[in-house]
Amino acid sequence: MTLALTVFQGRAGDHNDRAYSGAAAVGATWQQRLGLAAATIGTPEPALSTDWRTELTAAAPTLEAMSQRYEDIYNAGQTPVTALTRCAVALATLPVVARFHPDALVVWFDAHGDLNTPQSSTTAFLGGLALSGPMGLWDSGLGSGIAPANVVLGGARDLDPYERRLIDEGMVRHVPVGPRLLEDLGAAVGDRPVYFHLDCDVLEPGLVPTDYRVPNGLSFTELAGVANRLAENAVVGVEVAEFEGTWAQSGATGDARPLLTALAPLVGG
Repeated sequence: MTLALTVFQGRAGDHNDRAYSGAAAVGATWQQRLGLAAATIGTPEPALSTDWRTELTAAAPTLEAMSQRYEDIYNAGQTPVTALTRCAVALATLPVVARFHPDALVVWFDAHGDLNTPQSSTTAFLGGLALSGPMGLWDSGLGSGIAPANVVLGGARDLDPYERRLIDEGMVRHVPVGPRLLEDLGAAVGDRPVYFHLDCDVLEPGLVPTDYRVPNGLSFTELAGVANRLAENAVVGVEVAEFEGTWAQSGATGDARPLLTALAPLVGG
């Protein structure tokens, strides 16, 4: 793979400002390990912490720039490796993945489903709509193209009724945390190309600083197992979201190195 590293630094439905430094730290660690220069998209701005429509309007110019960045990467025959601030940036990245790799599975590891629509959401949080927009369940203005059959949700534990119904009805496959994780993941992905999205809150709380803390998550060892299994397939991109630069309560700096060690198989070691 010829990798292209990107660090997103714009608004994306933030509750707080800590993901800017988090994405920068992930990008800097990858830059050092992979020997790549990073392209930065956007400039940090204070969190609005408001409804999805206002957030999307404010974020739209930078999200459109992110879409163009992915267009440029794929047109150059490269593979994106991306440090996102928030999951909502996938509204921009995944439609481009769908255009260039329509056969790829989006493997979305997240404590939440992010499958709500503006109509089903009880919080009006943009991040909760991050996967459903690219799936065409609502119109974000940034495109769609991800077929529900091409989505594999992993590690979700905090699901709203609408999201649970999509899983129960078989529209979206879900691989839960547990002893069958790798077996179920292997059955879900087969030998298909994969695009991997990681929301850091899929991990056990306390491993990395995140906006949400949802019990019974993955260990770094389990995440490494996931990465090793997916690396058996063609990997058409990797994005990491929701790593916050500091711990909310203590203010201590977060360490991205164990996280990226676990993910190393996906980016060539």
